[in-house]
Amino acid sequence: MVEQTLTIIKPDAVQRHLVGKILSHIEEDGFTIVGLKMLTLQKAQAEAFYQVHRERPFFSSLTTFMSSGPVVVALLERENAIERLRELMGATDPKQAAEGTIRRRYGLDVEKNSIHGSDSPETAATEIAFFFNHLERCTP
Repeated sequence: MVEQTLTIIKPDAVQRHLVGKILSHIEEDGFTIVGLKMLTLQKAQAEAFYQVHRERPFFSSLTTFMSSGPVVVALLERENAIERLRELMGATDPKQAAEGTIRRRYGLDVEKNSIHGSDSPETAATEIAFFFNHLERCTP
């Protein structure tokens, strides 16, 4: 089943000029990019986006990091997009991620792991709507 998911190339990867490499990795795996933008989140926007983690001890650090510099947000499409992107990204901790995954290749640590991806169809729908309006979605 063709589905959509959202990914964010995080500030650490943007700063290290890895956007092209990460997007190439994603496209080579069969994803189609149907929306793409670069922006810098304000702290309040990062807090709104990650509100599901509000009670977690890492919430403040995460939202400070995610608002520390530009990010690249991409709306992706392919069969089983959510599950496949999660596999392609690898484990949250780059040291535990499988060889060849994005986080293993480019991640620095658990927080600066280079990429975010939606974890369920419900989350994907919410996250996509957070960043892309209907005019910014270039679906065929």
